Amino acid sequence: MNQAKQGDCVKVHYRGSFENGKVFDTSQGRDPLEFTIGEGRVIAGFEDAVIGMVPGEEKSVKISCEQAYGPRREDMVAVFNSKQFPENLTPAVGQILQLKRDDGMLVQVMVTDVTGDQVTLDANHPLAGKDLIFELTLVEIAG
Repeated sequence: MNQAKQGDCVKVHYRGSFENGKVFDTSQGRDPLEFTIGEGRVIAGFEDAVIGMVPGEEKSVKISCEQAYGPRREDMVAVFNSKQFPENLTPAVGQILQLKRDDGMLVQVMVTDVTGDQVTLDANHPLAGKDLIFELTLVEIAG
């Protein structure tokens, strides 16, 4: 049988969970995830796990945070004065905001604390610093 390799377009069903078993994402009930190996559209550890699989094969892999969304970085957490926000915006913990960087790119941040006039924003990916477990099924190699 044909094994998945660099440059192949593949379709994969997956279930992603944390080490404690809590599921954070799944393709169940949806079409399988389709991507080309080597394009970098999925995290490195996920891509590496699919390489060598054959259609119909199932496997479970643990992906370290370094091969997933990277370690959590404290330099991506910043405290702002609430007066720096638009008047019509009242920041609340858990709220997702978009900020424009100096180069014009938008970056997504989460409000993690609001204390008095201080608002803490975190630009880390929500899964940064976490090891992830994926149950994978290679559905198809499209070529």
